[in-house]
Amino acid sequence: MSRTIIDVYALQTVPPSNLNRDDTGSPKTAVYGGVRRARVSSQAWKRAIRLAFRELLDHSQLGERTKRVGESLAARIRALAPGIAEEDASRLATDVFVAAGLAKADKKKGEIKDVESGYLLFLSHRQLDNLAAAALKAARSGEALDKATFKALANTEHSVDIALFGRMVADMADINVDAACQVAHAISVHAVDNEFDYFTAVDDRKEDADETGAGMIGTIEFNSSTLYRYATVDVDALHRTLGDAAATRAAVEAFLTAFARSMPTGKQNTFAHRTLPDAVLVRLRDTQPINLVGAFETPVRATHAAGRVEQAAAALATHTVAVESAYGERPVASWVTQVGEKTAVLADLGKAVSFTELVTGVGEQVAVALGQPA
Repeated sequence: MSRTIIDVYALQTVPPSNLNRDDTGSPKTAVYGGVRRARVSSQAWKRAIRLAFRELLDHSQLGERTKRVGESLAARIRALAPGIAEEDASRLATDVFVAAGLAKADKKKGEIKDVESGYLLFLSHRQLDNLAAAALKAARSGEALDKATFKALANTEHSVDIALFGRMVADMADINVDAACQVAHAISVHAVDNEFDYFTAVDDRKEDADETGAGMIGTIEFNSSTLYRYATVDVDALHRTLGDAAATRAAVEAFLTAFARSMPTGKQNTFAHRTLPDAVLVRLRDTQPINLVGAFETPVRATHAAGRVEQAAAALATHTVAVESAYGERPVASWVTQVGEKTAVLADLGKAVSFTELVTGVGEQVAVALGQPA
């Protein structure tokens, strides 16, 4: 059966930085091809993409992932009924999540004022608004909001971020949402060695000449790298969750934009590390996703003749052709946005366009695949 799969590849160089730290504060790394690589976790970049959605999509198309679900729902109840007391709004919000089985009432007091779930609960803004309206309606009619009603409201009108990245509700598995998007951990195309920045901070009020020395000293670990990034979107799965072709196209276009323009913010003020990709390659497939990370199993090494970006682009181009030729995986369509001569070899892999044209072109192809006019 034919599928519509969007594979997104990027090469992106970042300067000295610490985008994504481990529990010791060190930049995350991974061993691949027998050498240590810089790594940025998929979770870190998905978070950055979700934040970027706020500038690309309407508030009603997005969701909220929080433990403080009672507070969020109570605020919506008060917005719908400004005259309601804060305590009554909190009680109604509590009743909703108790009825759903996602919170328990305090046996001593008979109720709990504010609900905080035991894990991050991901609900769309529309779902939360609908739950707030249902809670008020139930209160005014004197009827209790039951679990079936909660499920119905929490399992319709999914947001773009829920549809793309999925949702797991441990206590109510039947409203889980399978992610339509998978994001790989970004890894450097070359070996890395972390370095340390020794820094000092001067106390501005330390004016006594007899009192010398820094007010604070410390170290920050960092590295610099050219990253290979990959993500894939199952358009059919995305459409099934969103239920609308126009919304699916908008979601794809927003994802592509956010994928290229977002950046994890770890130590951002210290390193000012925001860059844009050296190249973005998008392949539309009708079979399965294909991660082309094998291009970098042998780490690239900069030489006087060619730097890392140029060698990485050549390796990716060669490996893409080799894999797709060996398996007969000719893409349905392909687009390339690349910067300068160093990545020019990638232009042969698809239609060379500006990034805006790339996003629009993919969006048009998605619309056609879903039976809509481009």
